Amino acid sequence: MAFWSTALLSSAGLLGAAGVALSAYAAHADGGANLTTAATFLLIHAAAVAGLSAGGTTRRGLLQASTLLVIGVVLFSGDITLRTLTGASPWRMAAPTGGVMLIVGWLWLSVAAFLGRSPRP
Repeated sequence: MAFWSTALLSSAGLLGAAGVALSAYAAHADGGANLTTAATFLLIHAAAVAGLSAGGTTRRGLLQASTLLVIGVVLFSGDITLRTLTGASPWRMAAPTGGVMLIVGWLWLSVAAFLGRSPRP
């Protein structure tokens, strides 16, 4: 498996673990609705990244889409979690930027699949 695929698959495992832990915490915490949203995004995108990268594919478009999903969900869920738990946000635009990256990642995957080849960055 190529290094990029291995790193993405590993990231999927970490995202999934964080999603499960955050879901459990959200069930017992104030602000549980926001934390549940963050956890849901982590879990959904963990599965997506795992599916896209598990085969060790070298298709550039799939790896690019996976990369966008990982960065997007870390920014989105990370910002929601930090704001809910600490009241602080290191970067004010992290959640919106992460959300846009998630949308772009899904669209990038759609384009790569539709064309049957990897789109150029």
